[in-house]
Amino acid sequence: MLDQLLSGADASTAFDQGGLQDQLKKALAEQALNAEMDHHLAAEAGAGSSRNGYGRKSVVTDTGRMALRCPQTGRRALTRC
Repeated sequence: MLDQLLSGADASTAFDQGGLQDQLKKALAEQALNAEMDHHLAAEAGAGSSRNGYGRKSVVTDTGRMALRCPQTGRRALTRC
């Protein structure tokens, strides 16, 4: 699987800022936020909450700042980003 991820890329840049490591961190964080929102909405089924697009949040990682797409509900933005 790692070979597939690195195919066509210079493996020496995988740990550079914006490299494969950062791309994987971003993808994992965004998937986790979406899963958390799905869980939140399922728990409040029938309460009038629904997914209402995405916002942007900036987080600081060990390799620098990273912009994440954070899911929002109609009532309030997910603030755990």
